[in-house]
Formats: sequence, C-alpha cells, structure tokens
Amino acid sequence: MPTRSTVILGTGSYAPERVLSNDEISQTLDTSDDWIRTRSGIRERRIAAPNEATSDMAAKAAQRALDDAGLKATEIDLLVVATMTPDLPMPAAACIIQRKLGLPSTAACFDLNAACTGFVYALDTACAMLSSGRYQKALVIGAEKLSTIVDWQDRTTCVLFGDGAGAVVVGVSPEPDRGLLGTRLGAFGDSVELLYISHGGSSSPSTPESIARREHCMRMKGKEVFKLAVRVMDEAARDILEQHHLHADQISLVIPHQANLRIIEAISEYLEIPMERFFVNVDRYGNTSAASIPLALDEARRSGRIKTGDITLLVAFGAGLTYGSALIRW
Repeated sequence: MPTRSTVILGTGSYAPERVLSNDEISQTLDTSDDWIRTRSGIRERRIAAPNEATSDMAAKAAQRALDDAGLKATEIDLLVVATMTPDLPMPAAACIIQRKLGLPSTAACFDLNAACTGFVYALDTACAMLSSGRYQKALVIGAEKLSTIVDWQDRTTCVLFGDGAGAVVVGVSPEPDRGLLGTRLGAFGDSVELLYISHGGSSSPSTPESIARREHCMRMKGKEVFKLAVRVMDEAARDILEQHHLHADQISLVIPHQANLRIIEAISEYLEIPMERFFVNVDRYGNTSAASIPLALDEARRSGRIKTGDITLLVAFGAGLTYGSALIRW
C-alpha cells in the first residue's frame, strides 16, 4: 500500500465565557496577582459553567474544526478524544460527543488519557489508524473541565488550571512529506506521585471521608514537576528533530503545552529557539491539560502564525509522567 500522508484539514477551539482573574482568586485565597504571574505567567483562566460538560466544550471546538475543514460530521469515521475529565466514568466522552455532533454509527469513537500530553498521543493514534487505510477522516479532540478536579483551597494548584477544548480534523493526502512527519512519545511511570489524584479509582474508591479530605482533587509536587518537565520536553524536542534531520532554525513555530511560562522560557533557552517563535497563550487560559495544544494550535492558525510550508513543533508533558513531541509540515 502506498504511503499516505496524514494532514490537518481544519482546526477549532472553544473556551468558556467565564473569565476567572488572579485578582478574583486572591479574594478567597492567600495569594495575589503578582504572586501567580511571577511563578506561572498566568493572569486569568476560563471556567466552564456548572451545566457545561467536557463533551459540550469538545463538541463546539469540533464543530468549528469541521467548518474550517469544510466537512460534515457524517464524513468522519474516527473520533479520538484526549481527556482526563470525561463527563462520566463510562461511557467514553467520545460516544457522547458522537451523539451531539451527529457522527455516523459506523465511526470508531474512544477516549484516551495521557493527561496533558493527551492531544499529542491522540494525534499520533489517529494518524496511525488513518495510515492503515481503514479510516479516511478523523476528529481529534483535546477537552478538559479541570475546574471539577482542582482543590480550590490549595493555592499551589488551583491557580494554574482552566477549562477549554481544541480540535483538529485529520485526513489523508497522496503528497509525500506533508502533515504529521513523526512523533516521539514516552512515559516515566516511576514518577506517578509527582502529579496525581489519590482517590476515585479502582484502587481507592471515593468515600465520604476521602471527599471531605478533598482526595479526589489533583495533588502536585511543583518543584519536581518543573524540573522533570523541562528535561523531558527538551529531550523529546531534540529527539524528534534529530530523527528527521532538522535543525532548530528550520522550525517556524513551537507550540508547547501551556503549563507555565517559566517552563516554556526554559525550553526556549535550551533549544536555542527564540521566544518569538513560540506560541504562548498560557497567560489567558492557564493549563488546560489535553486541550492546551489544540487550543493554541487553532489560535496560531487563525492569527496567521502558521503558513503553507511551515514546520511546527508540538511538545508536551503531563501526569504519568507522560511526554511527547510531534512535527507537522503544513
């Protein structure tokens, strides 16, 4: 079978209407706008409405991606949703999104959880399935409602996260050396305790006592995560560039996971790629986990930061600790 390039046909994103500023958070917590900005670069984040589920945000981002691609939902035969905050423990958020968008019953639909690296994992998965020849057009979505799993009494974590969604439509092309050029994925399972939720799963089901102790919320060892994140993102970026015999100066734009401005600045320094060639929106959205990269990707495209022929580098890390990078030629 001839090699089929997998290309991005359209992008879309969605952010909830409610803006939660640092000043508003400081009214209920011992923190300040200056403290949050200095440590993270974040000035505000979006918070979904109580009746607004992950699938609602995902469906809106996906519809915008479909519109951008000029396609109908009935033309999609594969849906991969990266999320760690699905609407329900089961079924998959993808099946709920399938219903909301009107995807055909012949479409394969499933969720994938690689935390903040989820979109890169999902993109690689979808492109591999398209390359097999068994699927023709895929929707890949990253969506999170992190406001439901943060501890709003913990100033070290709650100030960092926000809600949102991003999506891409992926198709195939006979043109060689286009679209997704390659990925580099990995994980450090021995670092689980750096960023995790201790209760709510099969090993430690939630109880009234654990909920009262807020053990269903995220816990993070910030300094350790920062150090490991910088190292693995740097290595993942260097590895993918080396695999494809590319130099840093050939990368038109870097879209990193939007976790912390200081991490992004460190990656810029280590890779010797100036910040002008990084797309940054963490100041407006905070860390939206699996939604982070596709949301930024959509904004970059719509603002003219990505042009035909450009090579874009995606790089991320997340709980697990997962990490990944991807190269896309437009």
